[in-house]
Amino acid sequence: MPPIPTVSGTSSLAARPVPLQRLRVLFALILRDMNAKFGRSVGGYLWAVAEPLGGIVLLAVAFSLALRMPPIGTSFLFFYATGMIPFTLYGNVAASAANAVRSNRGLLSYSVVTPLDAVLAGALLELMTMSVVAALLFTGIVIVDDVVVNFEPIRVVRSFAMAAVLGLGVGTLNCVLFGFFPTWKNIWGVLNKPLFLISGVFFTFNSAPPAFQEVLWYNPLSQIIGEMRAGFYGAYRADYVSDLYVFGIGLSLFVIG
Repeated sequence: MPPIPTVSGTSSLAARPVPLQRLRVLFALILRDMNAKFGRSVGGYLWAVAEPLGGIVLLAVAFSLALRMPPIGTSFLFFYATGMIPFTLYGNVAASAANAVRSNRGLLSYSVVTPLDAVLAGALLELMTMSVVAALLFTGIVIVDDVVVNFEPIRVVRSFAMAAVLGLGVGTLNCVLFGFFPTWKNIWGVLNKPLFLISGVFFTFNSAPPAFQEVLWYNPLSQIIGEMRAGFYGAYRADYVSDLYVFGIGLSLFVIG
């Protein structure tokens, strides 16, 4: 009996190891998201980096005029940046993951592409973009403001990881809730707004009243920001940070989603 002919593309995909296939799908989705959001030119991605970078710098300059002396260190620009970078990373990853299925609905008709691939690709793209923004922003402020830092890369990387995992968990769960309950998108927008004021972007956990600290500790963003500041300020004590607590919340929400 003659062998049954097969389509070369299908057979090669089937023969390829699953982990390698998943990586190829993720890479293709990341490139597609880059083209969709930033265009095919290098200038498009540069603008994607410059936009959040410029927004953070403008807000930092504005607040530094009113609050000249930061709670720790000598530069309010640097103090604000160490709070705003992890907060923005969390927000961008959460928003990207929440809208991943809707923005990639056409690609989900292919059996090789799953909703989880779309969610992870969007989160990875935001993580890479904010990493570039953070490197440029921190380096620029250190040079311009002549800031002396005690850099601990492990703590900074841990803060980035916690912000990304928390954003991925919240975004994945919201991706499901937005689909089943469209009204939840409006409710979540209202609930999410106070986080900017109560997460420690403008103050430190240690400077808050003891009664408020007991409540603030349960906000994982305050711990993420505290870990980031501990990675740049050697004298800052961040003993209250529990990476197990933050990773546990993020991964639990991700599994539920």
